[in-house]
Amino acid sequence: MANDELCWLGVSEASDLIGRRALSPVELTEAVLQRIGDLNGRLRAFITVLPEQARAAARSAEQEIAAGRRRGALHGVPVAAKDLCDMRGTVTTCASTVRGDAVAARDATVVARLQAAGAVIVGKTHLTEFALMGYHPTRPPPINPWRADCDTGGSSSGSGVAVAAGLVPAALGTDTGGSIRFPSAWCGVTGLKPTYGRVSRAGVFPLGDSLDHIGPMTRSAADAALLLDAIAGFDPADPTTLRESPPGCAAALPAGARGVRIGWDDAYLSAASPPIVDAVRAAVEVLAQAGAQVVEVTLPPVDELLWAWPVICGAEALAAHAELYPARAASYGVGFRSFLEYASQLSAAEYARHNTNRHNWSGALRGVFEEVDVLACPSTFATAMPRGALDTDAPFSPHIAPFMRFTAPYNFSGSPTLSLPCGFTDDGLPHSLQLVGAHGGEALLCRLGHTYQQLTDWHRRRPPL
Repeated sequence: MANDELCWLGVSEASDLIGRRALSPVELTEAVLQRIGDLNGRLRAFITVLPEQARAAARSAEQEIAAGRRRGALHGVPVAAKDLCDMRGTVTTCASTVRGDAVAARDATVVARLQAAGAVIVGKTHLTEFALMGYHPTRPPPINPWRADCDTGGSSSGSGVAVAAGLVPAALGTDTGGSIRFPSAWCGVTGLKPTYGRVSRAGVFPLGDSLDHIGPMTRSAADAALLLDAIAGFDPADPTTLRESPPGCAAALPAGARGVRIGWDDAYLSAASPPIVDAVRAAVEVLAQAGAQVVEVTLPPVDELLWAWPVICGAEALAAHAELYPARAASYGVGFRSFLEYASQLSAAEYARHNTNRHNWSGALRGVFEEVDVLACPSTFATAMPRGALDTDAPFSPHIAPFMRFTAPYNFSGSPTLSLPCGFTDDGLPHSLQLVGAHGGEALLCRLGHTYQQLTDWHRRRPPL
């Protein structure tokens, strides 16, 4: 198989070939490293590439597998980590110059679990500065492989680009208000934001502690299931992690869509662009034809709720940066520095009021899940916007809140979500379906996503690089 085709293998496909000894982890890793070398200068998906570490891990995987000690589905498969995640001996830049010398003393739990599963970590992906909106002026943004003149979405932009462009079959993303879902939607990949606490945040630099989620970005729901199964679970280093057993997502995939109740709220979707609503509606119809039941529901109102995001995230970011701001204020880019300046003017009463609204809304959402098993809506309000339409170098403004209508509410509630490509515009930009589950519902989301992707081929499209 040619190197180019090796790089387009999904996790499941590569795992199957490696398990049958039809593909060498060393061969696959070399193909991936070559493609990163060929394209990363143009796409800027990676901040740090780790070729020697990756080659050593691939050789070790090959030897273990040959000796009959295969660790599981990820053994020998290349993946990438977002550069908020600590890797021992490597700088965690957070795409900023503020922590330029912050060499990690130990691995983040999520990185350690990938390594324990035998995955080959080839590098660390680009992101907006400290996972907010803007890029640090010293780090130009990644390039959308579908259209170079369009935005990638953030903050997990490098992970979205890397997976979409065939640089790596899977990458870690983080999501505080949409940071897995925006780049998954705008780069045309599959992104899974798990239930809050499903994946340990230990060793991952926070944006907003009570809103942060870590999850996989892949080319399919089946691949996302394999990644989540490897990284989920209780971690004493992160007391917020869930103590119950992880959901076993990969095992649930064959069960199909029959009997699943999918909630649909026309009024909630009215803020999205009509072509996206049409694409999402068509995707839900595919699931209905596969046996799901579409149920009309009314979500609790989100318009006022959205204004809680800048307040809650800002206050929590200010706490996370206490050792860096204002001491190193001049080293931040204007976007993140102004976000911390905004947060420093907030009052405890503002935080408390918005946090109460958040908990009330989340409680009302739980009532909706008494009527349905999942909700269907767009991942984002629009397809990828022209580069520069959102001025990510401008000072922070809380008026970004309405743009997160389909993302931030599920950070507030801690609900799991799965984003899936569900079509393309006439000029080649991807549409994205978002499925939202009840707490602990990742297995059902992956099962539905897998069913949809068995019946469609949107997730197999390749960008015109």
